[in-house]
Amino acid sequence: MTNAIATTDETAGKPQRGIQALDASAQLIGALLRASTPLALSEVARGAGMVPAKAFPHLVSLVRAGVLERDADGRFLPGPLALQLGLIALQRLSPVRETEPELRSLAADTGLSVAMAVLGPVGPTVVRLEESARPQHVSLRVGTVLSLVNTAIGRVFAAHLPDDVLTGLLQQESVRMAGASTKEFGAGKTAYAARLARIRAHGIDDALDRPVPGIHTLAAPVFDHTGTVVLVLAAMGTAGSFDSTLQGEVAKRLAAAARRLSWRFGRPVSENSGGNTL
Repeated sequence: MTNAIATTDETAGKPQRGIQALDASAQLIGALLRASTPLALSEVARGAGMVPAKAFPHLVSLVRAGVLERDADGRFLPGPLALQLGLIALQRLSPVRETEPELRSLAADTGLSVAMAVLGPVGPTVVRLEESARPQHVSLRVGTVLSLVNTAIGRVFAAHLPDDVLTGLLQQESVRMAGASTKEFGAGKTAYAARLARIRAHGIDDALDRPVPGIHTLAAPVFDHTGTVVLVLAAMGTAGSFDSTLQGEVAKRLAAAARRLSWRFGRPVSENSGGNTL
């Protein structure tokens, strides 16, 4: 078999044989995915490290199979079979389960506590917490429902919710941890709207010494293929123990983890830059 190559099966530890032609086709598909836009023959070939003459037969076969298709200008883009496979993969994804490895890795890399929150019926709710090995007083627990006004996690959700949904949730703000009363919130609506706009621009939010004195928090959103925020990741640590600025290393690692997860949940790479500064 001249067109087969040996690879390693990580689960069995045994050498496996692959088909070189399929590997080459996969490289071309990968180049198209990385570009996240229709590409001409020369562009796809260049992205896969091939000459166009070698790439073209593979692309023809991929079009025939429905994996790719060509637009009116002859550029290649994902075809109906690729879209069907993508939808099946998205339907099988569990955001909470898929986030676990990123959450544990982020906690290990930063030495901080890392939380995952989803939007529950009452508001942003912590569903997973990987605590730091270093002693620190963090009042979060699994099941804690967080303020949409006074916590970084809550504000990140708020920044990406439709106006009517946010308005309805804010009516219940006083029942959440660190929640503000309607009177307190009403006095700061302009500042709150400006804060949400900043979150959308930066792709991340911070909470310094609030709601827990001495604890700094950074939070970033994770989106799905519809552009809906499905969960928020947050890193927390004692004030002074890490760089909690929006341009710091922890913020960059947090934003990168959120981008990877968003991509996995189907958000296009071009829409998943994580803001202007990160």
